Amino acid sequence: MLKFSTGFRNLNNGMKAEVKGAVVGAGLTFVDGGADPDSITDSGNGFIDAGFAPGDILFVQGATTPGNNTQISGQPILTVAAGTITFATGLVANGEVGAAGTVVAVAKGGSLKNIFKDGNLRIYSGAQPSSADSAFSGTLLITLTESAGAFVAGAFDNGLEFEDDPTDGVIEKASAENWQGVGVADGVAGYWVFTGNAADTGAASTTLPRIMGNCGTSGSDLVMGSTTIVSGRMYTLSTFKLTLPEYYGA
Repeated sequence: MLKFSTGFRNLNNGMKAEVKGAVVGAGLTFVDGGADPDSITDSGNGFIDAGFAPGDILFVQGATTPGNNTQISGQPILTVAAGTITFATGLVANGEVGAAGTVVAVAKGGSLKNIFKDGNLRIYSGAQPSSADSAFSGTLLITLTESAGAFVAGAFDNGLEFEDDPTDGVIEKASAENWQGVGVADGVAGYWVFTGNAADTGAASTTLPRIMGNCGTSGSDLVMGSTTIVSGRMYTLSTFKLTLPEYYGA
């Protein structure tokens, strides 16, 4: 059965929307990309250091052109580099150099999507631990990331993400992503753990966000064509959905 860590439940119940990072100053430039994505550049190359990541919600205040505030506010970022962020075309009302007081910021909320943004999914051998707060047991067989890329805690590259808009209480993997991994050991899959973007060594924790479930070929939280994992073989998770029940209790 699905198990949620204390860390996740506390974050989900109590986390408020907050500013995750910001870049301020005249080194910002608004660029109208025409038919291509619009962008903001930073001569100080501070976007990554400030924690900006694709999918983050972008907020702008203090631009000389009012439309650069109101039209960009609340839009998700498409790509991030140290000196450039891009977002949907048509959102920059006027290309301009930012004024000294211009603020470009990103916000983070307390939803499941935000808490587990750019995390990874690990599959282990053996029985599922009694709690998602417990230390991970068994042997790590495979770690699923975006297109099997290397996962680095605290960085957005290759982390897993969910779709923006849940439907009927269901949130699922981002359709544009390939959740893949290469087996690192031979074994039989017993359970899986979805962890967040922060470093998680697998030790017991009541603060780290985790979702844990069992594996099997039918009737399991993660249904697999075969639970046998072979080292060196590529694996793809084609569908992943989490459903919030309509009601609890009898």
